[in-house]
Amino acid sequence: LKLQKGISKNRFTFEDLKTQIKQIKKMGPLENILGMIPGMGKQLKGISVDNKQFQTIEAIINSMTRQERMNYVIINGSRKRRIAAGSGTAVPDVNRLLKQHLAMKKMLKKFKGGKLKFGNFFN
Repeated sequence: LKLQKGISKNRFTFEDLKTQIKQIKKMGPLENILGMIPGMGKQLKGISVDNKQFQTIEAIINSMTRQERMNYVIINGSRKRRIAAGSGTAVPDVNRLLKQHLAMKKMLKKFKGGKLKFGNFFN
């Protein structure tokens, strides 16, 4: 519910992402979750989903201050270095997560506005 309110106000924070990851992990291995989606079972044959990526993302988010998790735009170069050091990752990993977060935020905005057509979902 909190996430829905944030999305409706065009806010999707790292706190929200962290909550989503925790919920996904509670559901079981990602392969099983994706296998429940009609048509995905066949596409997943031979593909392994790396759960370490979730651990890396969580480590990076946990190394952010609450202020950084709520407002990613304040994350400058020195903050990225501190986050990377605290999470046991490198600055490019932090940059990648910031880019992915921005992409998710844009996608959620399109969903909210009804602009995203199903055919574009996987592109």
